[in-house]
Parts: sequence; structure tokens; C-alpha cells
Amino acid sequence: MSRHEQVVYMAAAWCLSYPDEELLTKTPLIRAALTEYPGAVEDFEGVLDLLESSEPMEIQTHYVREFDMGRRHALHLSYWTDGDTRRRGEVLGNFKKAYRQSEALVDTHGELPDYLPMVLEYAARVDLAGGRDLLIRYRASLEMLRFGLLRDELPHARILQAICDTLPGKSPADEQAVMRMAGYGPPTEAVGLDPYDPRLLPVKGV
Repeated sequence: MSRHEQVVYMAAAWCLSYPDEELLTKTPLIRAALTEYPGAVEDFEGVLDLLESSEPMEIQTHYVREFDMGRRHALHLSYWTDGDTRRRGEVLGNFKKAYRQSEALVDTHGELPDYLPMVLEYAARVDLAGGRDLLIRYRASLEMLRFGLLRDELPHARILQAICDTLPGKSPADEQAVMRMAGYGPPTEAVGLDPYDPRLLPVKGV
């Protein structure tokens, strides 16, 4: 099972990252790796088709619009638990601590350490158990992101489902169930965070 998880996490890390020229050349490799596991490639098919059939500028503009210009599809796991509150600094520090414990050098490439593609790559390449623990700890964040992508009919939602399927337990049936399970939504007390509206639920040591 561990090899399967590593492939899913690495493929997801790439498919959820900014589609630069290097990533666009990796789509055949991603397909080939996923075909080793029956049914796995189907969860990635929509995004891979998008990467392969769109002009680079078009797909890059689409990515920025959907993932960088708003919070509906935030890829930073602690946003969903801590928003832009003051305590988020401590949470981000815990991600860095987890990376350091692996005794591997994790290059954040200027991203915050809770950036989902980074966590996935860490799990795939550096420490499967440690990375998977972070994903389990932030399972509700993954589910909230999945529902946001589903609501906006983005094919990335199936990739989030593939990630969640590697974790213990079934996915909650709806967003309210996720919030009941986790007991939170993005906090509103914080510096610069817009008031929360439930309808908008949206690698090596550092």
C-alpha cells in the first residue's frame, strides 16, 4: 500500500502545483505511474486532460484565478483551521518542526510550509509516515477544499478524493458534517481575514 500512496501523493503534488513548463512535460510520466494501480488514473484524468489540451498561458491563467486569487480553493492546510489569525504562526512552525524531524532538507521554495503540494511531496519523497500524519491531522482541511472544488465543478476535486481515500475512515457526506467532525471553520477574529460565510466554504530541514 505504501508504494501506491507515494505515487498518488507525488502525482497529486504535481497536479495541484502551478502548471509551469516543467510540470507540463511530466504528464506522460504521471499517467504511466498511475496506470500501475487499477482505477487510480481516472481520478487524475480530468486535470491531466486539461494540462495536455490547453495552451500553457490559458492553463496558467486558470490556475492563478482558481487557486491564487481567492480563498475558495486555498491550498494552505492551516488556512481552513486558523485562517489568518495570530496563532497560525505557531501552526506553521509545527509544520517546519515536522519537516526537521525527518532530518532531510526540505526546500519550501518560498511557500508556507503547510502548502498542500509541498506536504504531499514530503510524504511521497521524504517521510511517508510523517507526511501522512500531517494529512490525517488536517483531514478536515482536505475535505473542505474538496467540497469547494466540487461546488465549482473543478476536476481537481477527484484528486482531493484520491488523497482522502488513502486516509483512515470515509469522507464526510457534506460540508456541515466536516465542520461537525472538526469543530471549526476559518476563524474571523484575525488580521485581514474576511468575515466567514459558510456558503463560501471554500522538500528538505527548514
